[in-house]
Amino acid sequence: MGSKWRALTWALAAACIAGAVIALADIQTPLRPLLISLFLLVVPGAAVVGLLRDRDPLAALSVGAAASLVLNVLLAQAMLLFDAWSPRAGVATVAVLAGFMYVLRVLYRGKSMQSEQGAGPR
Repeated sequence: MGSKWRALTWALAAACIAGAVIALADIQTPLRPLLISLFLLVVPGAAVVGLLRDRDPLAALSVGAAASLVLNVLLAQAMLLFDAWSPRAGVATVAVLAGFMYVLRVLYRGKSMQSEQGAGPR
């Protein structure tokens, strides 16, 4: 069952990357609304869930979904407030913020792994 989840994860990641590329390159395709929406809903939530790695899976998914919606709504509100509406800029901002959260996750894991290695018996 692990290989099925891994294949689903890779397919979802490929669809999200395709959505970002379609939005940034302004490619017109019938799948554009679906792929861009998938990117905007999945990527921030996945980044937040990655930060909550030692939590209950259902709670982490709930927080990730809520964080994804909050991030997108706040970004849209800020773009409207400053009269700077741009779908390309929105997708780029979501990608940068999710990348920043991924870097935090990697740094946090590295720190916890170093502390686990140093905590062994001497």
